[in-house]
Amino acid sequence: MFTARELMNAAEFVHGYVAPTPAIRWPLIERATGLSIYVKHENHTRLGAFKVRGGLTFCRYLSRSTQIINGIISATRGNHGQSLAYAASVFGLRATIIVPHGNSREKNASMRALGADVIEHGDDFQDAADFARQTAVEDDLVMVPPFHPELVRGVASYGMELFGDVEDIDRIYVPIGMGSGICSLITARDALGLKTEIIGVVATGADAVHQSFLKGEICETASANTFADGVACRKPDPAAFEIIKNGAADIIAVSDDEIMQAMRLYFSATHNLAEGAGAAALAGVIADRKRAIGKKNAVILSGANIDRDIYAEILQGSSPDEPEI
Repeated sequence: MFTARELMNAAEFVHGYVAPTPAIRWPLIERATGLSIYVKHENHTRLGAFKVRGGLTFCRYLSRSTQIINGIISATRGNHGQSLAYAASVFGLRATIIVPHGNSREKNASMRALGADVIEHGDDFQDAADFARQTAVEDDLVMVPPFHPELVRGVASYGMELFGDVEDIDRIYVPIGMGSGICSLITARDALGLKTEIIGVVATGADAVHQSFLKGEICETASANTFADGVACRKPDPAAFEIIKNGAADIIAVSDDEIMQAMRLYFSATHNLAEGAGAAALAGVIADRKRAIGKKNAVILSGANIDRDIYAEILQGSSPDEPEI
């Protein structure tokens, strides 16, 4: 999709607003799992998630257009919307964000604090996205899709950082929502001419990408039933799926219980907060232990934005097969 030079130029721009995040080997995580794991801490960005990188490059792309822009609109479960709210403020754009009913209160509050108009509509992300597209036409707004080359270009800056910081990574596990995270890693890997395997991770209750990958064609599920809202998608984006189908080594599904275990392990072993989608990659490498053992693995801790009451309840939970530190 992009050359290494194009990705490096985008990374230089992104780093004017978002400092590079660390990739850390945590001894207690490695002791609990028996695996070599580098954690890429996208929870350390200024908005607590990787998405801010893509929002910046997309809004820069719009700002260079000769078209008169009344504002942007998009649908989100939270991190994408926070990214666009922040980036729109940087470039002087009005942002309208559509979220489904029951969306994270704290993510909604953050988007409003960043200057966005937040509207609740529908039962899930797909309902919100349909309404956003309709509103874009009615109000003459630019519809920002969940997947776009300019979003990938910005998000790929975290892949460029990771590949620069850690040599010869065998496998990277990354959560999949609408695809910008995994596609940016595939794009960065290919631009750099590397052989690292990219493994996507979804929730068993929202496994449309997993089903699609197995069948080689897009599948839509009736629901996206997982508390991990960042991966709660019923249908993969067609453009993203083409990149995933051709560039991912595998897609694996983990249960909500396994994701919660990974969230607790992150807290106990590193005192880092991980939202559900943020912990999915760690849950994935643990579930995939037989193939990951003896390899140099990396996981993307993609975000830390979860409502306090939900996180407190998860921390109080436990499971008999939970890794112990």
